[in-house]
Amino acid sequence: MFIPLHDRNDLQYIRLQYVTLGLIIVNVLVWLATSLSGDTGDFTTAAVLGLGYIPAVVNGYADLAPGLEVVPEGATYVTYAFLHGDFWHIASNMLFLWVFGDNIEDALGHVRFLIFYLLCAAAGALAHGLLDPQSQAPLIGASGAVAGVVAAYLVLHPRVRIWVLVLGRVPLPLPAFIPLALWIVYQLYMIVADSDGTVSWAAHVGGIIAGAGLVLVMKRRDVPLFDRKIVSPKAVEHKKTADGPAQRPWGR
Repeated sequence: MFIPLHDRNDLQYIRLQYVTLGLIIVNVLVWLATSLSGDTGDFTTAAVLGLGYIPAVVNGYADLAPGLEVVPEGATYVTYAFLHGDFWHIASNMLFLWVFGDNIEDALGHVRFLIFYLLCAAAGALAHGLLDPQSQAPLIGASGAVAGVVAAYLVLHPRVRIWVLVLGRVPLPLPAFIPLALWIVYQLYMIVADSDGTVSWAAHVGGIIAGAGLVLVMKRRDVPLFDRKIVSPKAVEHKKTADGPAQRPWGR
């Protein structure tokens, strides 16, 4: 549908989005560790079964084979989000996280953003499990968590211009609400139109709902909704006061 490339949205409160960068690094390292063993490697299979979210296992309809229980069943609501199937799977998820994650981390703060990301991942797994509670196919991928980030960005920054490749070919700078709202509508449509496909659209929708709701209560108090006020750090005038230089925006 579209590929995000860059947004014109400077950070206001933090110097570096190190949680976003850390999540990308961890995802890439896990993918490298599992992909190096090959598609049929025992390590990859064990990782997917042991760390992936399997609704039938979590809901008590099936059991993992002995030796495959890497973490408690409840932990797979989160661990699945750090596994990916192939290069394009992880590349698309990490690209979306790279473009949109920094501003959500900026709006929430480092710790709350990490919690937000994990909660969106869990919401994605929960929605997937509710739609097909007896499925024995492992759910993997950060799509649910990333969908939450996209939804939060739409709530906070709908008017910020982002560069996107429309249909993967045409680069255009568009207000964020155009491609992001269309992307969300597409996920809602596909959950009905492609209910038997290999993509868990339910996980995307679960992440979207969680992201849109959580950002309202987890954002910093002075972060406005819907871009009612946009302040660029480069445009802030640092005047000296009686108490000394004015504080930078990220110093608050």
